[in-house]
Amino acid sequence: MSSAFLVPTVDISAWVTDGSPEARAQVARELDHACRTVGFIQIVGHGVPESVMGGLADAMDGFFGQTLEAKKTYVRPAAENRGYSPPKSESLSYSLGVDPVTRMNDFFEAFNIGVGTNTWPDEPGGFEQRVIAHFTQARRVAHTLTSIFAAALGVEPDFFEKITGDSIDVLRMNNYALEPGAIELGADLTGMGEHTDYGIVTVLWADQVAGLQVLGTDNVWHDVQPADGALLINLGDVSARLTNDVWMSTLHRVKPPVIDGTIERRRSAAFFHDGNADAVIAPLPGFVPAGEEPLYEPVTVQEHITAKLNGSRAGVKNVDAVREAARVLAAN
Repeated sequence: MSSAFLVPTVDISAWVTDGSPEARAQVARELDHACRTVGFIQIVGHGVPESVMGGLADAMDGFFGQTLEAKKTYVRPAAENRGYSPPKSESLSYSLGVDPVTRMNDFFEAFNIGVGTNTWPDEPGGFEQRVIAHFTQARRVAHTLTSIFAAALGVEPDFFEKITGDSIDVLRMNNYALEPGAIELGADLTGMGEHTDYGIVTVLWADQVAGLQVLGTDNVWHDVQPADGALLINLGDVSARLTNDVWMSTLHRVKPPVIDGTIERRRSAAFFHDGNADAVIAPLPGFVPAGEEPLYEPVTVQEHITAKLNGSRAGVKNVDAVREAARVLAAN
């Protein structure tokens, strides 16, 4: 791996508090550079209390620590993107139209909540309250980030507000561990397959455990772990489409660390801020070079997300993700 690869750290506190115009402009410049060169960023100064992140971790431990039979009572239809997803019921690489090693092979399990009607488990006690507390904070951070994005891109300050007033927002809690004996040693295990996120921006809380990898511009997969107290953010496809790929929707995956035949426990919670379902997304004029055609045709957020979910959760290849698939296939 190249030692030059680095996930930038950006302190966004000037936008969380009443920072000076100069301090905010500096943050916007730093974020713009990170979005153009890596697309994966560590943010500090985000203002999310440690107690909220700790409460989320406890809630996840309580739910995922139950028996598989108990957890499966909270499965909902894949198209709803809510409730429980058992291990090996998804394959994220299908969202790019790339074949996994075996069909529906990703061994992570997940629990999703979002805007609207949710399924809440009876156990553990306090699960709903602790998860909503984190959802609320992550949503605030996402809105702060889109305000910085508007400044960085030179668009109207309310540009993102117009396409996120009724945003499709989802919090996906992931657990990367199977029961002892449930893995085939020596197999090509996939914690979570190669994929890009679908919307505007993802706010990720994660353990400091190996597994998360990001595809760099050198076509090499690089390990990424969050710093103490930091949140990881990455751009989604909507941001890449708006900027005609000037900002990067970064490919990432999770590889399981196997130690003495056992997969080490890893947890993460990704808040996806995707935009309004009916928002039409197309490259902004200022990002399409004179005389060239845009890299992407206009598409609604709902159309784009449906094609992605049909891949990852229903096993229907997304044939429209040509650019992303080519990057995966070129990776070393």
